[in-house]
Amino acid sequence: MKLSKKGEYALRSLINLGIAAEMKRKLVQVSELAESEQLPVKFLEQILQALKEAGIVESERGKFGGYRLARPANKILIGEVVRLIDGPLAPIRCVSQTAYEPCTCPDEAHCGLRMLMLDVRNAIADILDRYSLADVVEITLRKMRRDSISLPFSPQGGAGEVQSRLPARIARAQLSRRGRTPRRGRNSPTDGVLHHILGEYSI
Repeated sequence: MKLSKKGEYALRSLINLGIAAEMKRKLVQVSELAESEQLPVKFLEQILQALKEAGIVESERGKFGGYRLARPANKILIGEVVRLIDGPLAPIRCVSQTAYEPCTCPDEAHCGLRMLMLDVRNAIADILDRYSLADVVEITLRKMRRDSISLPFSPQGGAGEVQSRLPARIARAQLSRRGRTPRRGRNSPTDGVLHHILGEYSI
């Protein structure tokens, strides 16, 4: 499984809508979502329409309209969104639970490759179907607060004004001036959602 740009944009936008809900924002305009994550507006509008048709988000029209989550964030599983946008999680079709197709193997029941890919599929699905949007939003906010990063869609910026996330280099500079260094590394296990959910990350 490889997350497409469309899937990435969908998840990033949903996380921001989840954060906005936590900040008591009723609606978020497409332009705000696009600006906060530096996404192309037109492409994002298509993605949001697909999410709306699936009942994941809802919208209101008008000058002050925008988008919000259509149901509580804890009722939106990450795996649901990935399947909606990018299709089956399985690396090959013969191990898919939602879009099974027989492969060209003459003996599927004893195919070593299929057994291996089934384990891969189950590992991916176990994570994506275990965690909800609420889990990811909670972890995101916790890390931003810990690192003293301005929260997106926070009322501190004024009514209706979006607080964009600071670029990583600026955040590091701010923390360095405070004598603190973020405990994170590229692809470090301590930077993943699982580590936070399990409570192994000290803040």
